[in-house]
Amino acid sequence: MNYYIFQNSNILIETDSHRLPDIRTWNRLADQGMLDTTFEEKPLSYTAASFASESDTESPTGCTFIPLRQFFAENSDDEGALAARAKGLLNWRAANRFCPACGTPLSDDENFTARKCSSCGKQYFPRIEPCIIVLITKGKEMLLARHKMRNQDIYTCIAGFIEIGESAEQAVVREIREEVGLEVKDLRYVGSQGWPFPDQLMLAYRAEYKSGEIRVQESELYEAKWFSPDALPPFPKAGSMGWRLISGLYD
Repeated sequence: MNYYIFQNSNILIETDSHRLPDIRTWNRLADQGMLDTTFEEKPLSYTAASFASESDTESPTGCTFIPLRQFFAENSDDEGALAARAKGLLNWRAANRFCPACGTPLSDDENFTARKCSSCGKQYFPRIEPCIIVLITKGKEMLLARHKMRNQDIYTCIAGFIEIGESAEQAVVREIREEVGLEVKDLRYVGSQGWPFPDQLMLAYRAEYKSGEIRVQESELYEAKWFSPDALPPFPKAGSMGWRLISGLYD
């Protein structure tokens, strides 16, 4: 069993080994009343338990909280995926407390990773929000942007949610057109990643510049520029889909 202890967007690890804490640490925090939410998946297809500590909880002796993004960068994709699932399930449970159909408080299903209503019997399973993220290239140059709703100190790819009724490819074209005013060609799907901020499935693409001049959507972006590979600005850390695209993993 893996034990994931979160504090907002941070995850608890052992200071020396950088491994997840074991059950002894969790028991100690639980005995001290420092865990405000606990959850263990019933069908153990994912052997992970998720916990959330209160925002002002200090790190227990021998452990420290690090940003979840840092955990992704320091661990394998498989380990990162399990941590993302654990965090995503906590987000989902916190957001699904009452039945949308009748308003009755929901409880955890006894047999599935689901929430159930004791009044009308409806079940609610975790859902994800599909998004696209795309690296636009023009020859050897790549287009990177500084987003207003994300880390303002880094440049990254164009990204956005897929809207009802459109395909992922249509979302790529629309988001690029809306955010930077460009037309693209030669779309190529390159990979995907679960991203628990809070519940996205990132579908990654590459696209080649076709026409247009950069026209920034000011409500979304501070700026967008073309960069050469040997003069890149600060960009996302390892472990993220933005890093994979910009670092050339999908060339």
